[in-house]
Amino acid sequence: MRKKITVVGAGFVGATTTQRLAERNYADLVMVDIVEGLPQGKALDLQEAGPVIGYDCKIIGTNDYADTANSDIVIITSGVARKPGMSRDDLVLTNMNIVKGVVEQVVRYSPNSILIVVTNPLDAMCQLAYKVSGFPRQRVIGQSGVLDSARFRTFIAMELGVSVQNVEAYVLGGHGDTMVPLPRYTTVGGVPLPELLPPQRIAALVQRTRDGGAEIVNLLKTGSAFYAPSAAVVEMVDAIVYDKKKILPCAAYLDGEYDIKGVYCGVPVKLGGKGIEDIMILKLNAEEQAALRRSADAVRELITVMNL
Repeated sequence: MRKKITVVGAGFVGATTTQRLAERNYADLVMVDIVEGLPQGKALDLQEAGPVIGYDCKIIGTNDYADTANSDIVIITSGVARKPGMSRDDLVLTNMNIVKGVVEQVVRYSPNSILIVVTNPLDAMCQLAYKVSGFPRQRVIGQSGVLDSARFRTFIAMELGVSVQNVEAYVLGGHGDTMVPLPRYTTVGGVPLPELLPPQRIAALVQRTRDGGAEIVNLLKTGSAFYAPSAAVVEMVDAIVYDKKKILPCAAYLDGEYDIKGVYCGVPVKLGGKGIEDIMILKLNAEEQAALRRSADAVRELITVMNL
């Protein structure tokens, strides 16, 4: 029996995520949005691409959460996108109300689902979804580190003129200006990055990674990134659907891991059929640990604003 996956939000991220999942052909899909006709039209368009691409999964567009009932995975992309000059944190109060309403519907219709949160500010929205849903922390996961690490890997590959497939990297911490790329744990063809680039070039790549989303927002002027975010979501969904036990950097609720407690923060996790099956502990030096703690504190500030 096919899995059932719901994507909340039929904007660029939601629709592109649905397309990528349809092309996987391992689940029936529901795309839900409050705008009448929008999810229905995009879902029909995607369904009609099936004979050409070769997938035969069912794709439904709807404004009614009843159609999402008994979903195995629910991906939340709905919310207001950033505009030039805005930080992810500027979105907090607007998107808080949107995500709260979405999660309440998810709990009503799919109480056993795994939640993947994409809406910004990511870590704060994860905290909200965790509290509103009452789900165990293993089933409320944020998509952040996969995207941030992909950006870091891209910039490193561009700098060195190598395939991105030869670059392995971790970016931890909150999905924002305080994210924590780890050059010490980054390798190119197995060679540690600090042996290939001088500190000032690494620092420049780290900063470009932190600014990666804003760089795209400023170029587009009327939208934000969606190709890379949707690809990052689908890598997470693959790990869950196929029970891969894959180690990926994701936003997870920390309960003492990395000496951080009671807050969502990006860390490496083992992602499998039950969601987060383990949190992997990297040996951080004092500087890296301090940066991760600062990142968690920045998330706490948003949580305070949200009165969580």
